[in-house]
Amino acid sequence: MSQAATIDGKAFAEGLRARVGEAAAAFAHQAGRRPGLAVVLVGEDAASQVYVGAKGKACEAAGMASFEHRLPADTSEAALLSLIERLNQDEGVDGILVQLPLPAHLHEQAIIAAINPDKDVDGFHVINAGRLSVGQTGFVPCTPLGCIMLLKDRLGDLSGLDAVVIGRSNIVGKPMAQLLVDANATVTIAHSRTKNLPEVVRRADIVVAAVGRPEMVRADWIKPGATVIDVGINRLPPSEESPKGKLVGDVATAEVREVAGAITPVPGGVGPMTIAVLLRNTLVAAHHHAGMPAPEGL
Repeated sequence: MSQAATIDGKAFAEGLRARVGEAAAAFAHQAGRRPGLAVVLVGEDAASQVYVGAKGKACEAAGMASFEHRLPADTSEAALLSLIERLNQDEGVDGILVQLPLPAHLHEQAIIAAINPDKDVDGFHVINAGRLSVGQTGFVPCTPLGCIMLLKDRLGDLSGLDAVVIGRSNIVGKPMAQLLVDANATVTIAHSRTKNLPEVVRRADIVVAAVGRPEMVRADWIKPGATVIDVGINRLPPSEESPKGKLVGDVATAEVREVAGAITPVPGGVGPMTIAVLLRNTLVAAHHHAGMPAPEGL
């Protein structure tokens, strides 16, 4: 059997960004302003600072306005809520993203709940989760939406396929399962307490791994020819071969390639899709905000 095909998330994301950029330019011409994304960062978390910087650059590259609010780690909850309310009222801001994780003294659910659901381009607000669960239009978290785009691009119609999502987080696992249900797949949500987990995974035509455990999914878990989406990104301890620590997913890629039909690499698979979908969600929010129909093909 030949090795699995690589699902190139980086190339797909570049195409999506290009389409978003074209639509953003058309929006700016029609609305007289650029679509705007406000990103709020509280504290000095190194990874979060990198993500926020990348989001700002991506916005500018797509012809969107980027508004960064960097707050000290000891910012009070009242001050953060006050900022969010100002952004909710700001006509130039179409999307609001509060970078997670927040410092321990801030209550994430309370902060997310304060964001106007129609500006919640991360898709974390309980109203958007509810909209997704009952099939209404709302914002879907960026990572699972990127995953379903990659799956549909690779497989076309997902109707009747058996899908297993490993992981049940509100950010990836649960919305991913709902998107697959909406695409008419038969879906199982598996997790750390699932009995006979390898057997459950082995029956799947589609496997989405989102557990945060390095290389947990092994080759003998995978049905021959299955499509594998690896959401995980984990850094292994430093070694002689990789002094900074090798980046790996939740799937043992090298061995799973021998069995699967197609697989996303880490890095270069799901990761690039997340920011591209964030831009897409912001553009859709801008159109809704301006009373314009959302552009097609996104």
